[in-house]
Amino acid sequence: MYIFLCNLSFTDIAYTSTILPKLLAMLFTQCKSISFLECFIQVYFFLSFACTEVLLLAAMAYDRYIAICHPLRYSILMSQKRCAYLAIAVWITSLLDPVIHTSLIANLSFCSSYNIDHFYCDVSPLITITCSDTFTISIWNYINGTLIGISSFTYTLVSYVFIITAILNIHSAGGRRKAFSTCASHMTSVIIFYGTMISVYIRPTSTYSPQQDKFFALLYVVFIPMLNPLIYTLKNKDFHHVFKKLNKKSH
Repeated sequence: MYIFLCNLSFTDIAYTSTILPKLLAMLFTQCKSISFLECFIQVYFFLSFACTEVLLLAAMAYDRYIAICHPLRYSILMSQKRCAYLAIAVWITSLLDPVIHTSLIANLSFCSSYNIDHFYCDVSPLITITCSDTFTISIWNYINGTLIGISSFTYTLVSYVFIITAILNIHSAGGRRKAFSTCASHMTSVIIFYGTMISVYIRPTSTYSPQQDKFFALLYVVFIPMLNPLIYTLKNKDFHHVFKKLNKKSH
C-alpha cells in the first residue's frame, strides 16, 4: 500500500504544481496571460496527472480487495515487485493517454477570442472559445472518459462491492471494524475525487458552466491534494506511533 501512497503523494504534488505556480504568478503580477506553448503543456501534464490519480485509485482498490477478500494470499498477489510493475504501468499509460487529447486541442483555431474563462488551461474552456469544429474532440472526450475514467471508476466500485460483502460476512464486530478501517481512507479519497471529477467532466459540453467548473476545479486542484495526506494519516497506526515518539522526544 505504501508504494501506491508514495505515487499518489507525488501525483498530488505534481498536478497541483502544474496549475498553482502560474496562477500565483498571475495573481501577484496581475499579468493574466499565458503563451500557446505554456497552455498546451499545462493541458498535457494536468490530463496526465489526473489520469495517474484515476488509475492509482483503481490500483489501490485492487490492493484493498486482495487485503480484505484474500488476506492469506496478499503477500504473494501484491508483492513489492508486482506493485512496482503496476505502478510503472500506471505511469506509462498516463504519459501516453493525453497525447491525442493535446494534439487535437493544439490543432484548434482560436480566431474569435483568446480569453479563457478559467484560472488554468483546461479542455472545456478552450473548446468554448474555438471557431473550429469540436465534434472530433467531443467524441474523443467520451471515448477517453469511458476507457480511463468510467472503467476505472466501475472497477473501483465493483471492488468495493466485494470488499463490503466480505466485511459484512465477518462474524465479530471487532473484525468488521478492523477490516473497514483498512479501506476507509481510500474510500473517502475515491468519493471526494470522483465526485468533483464527475461534476466537471462527465456531462455534455452544452451544459458547460464557467463558475461551476471553477469551483469544482479549485476543489481537485487545491483541496483534494491537501486532504489526501490528512485522510491517509489520521487512522494510520504507523503515523501515530512515529508522532508519539517525536512528541516524547520534544518533551
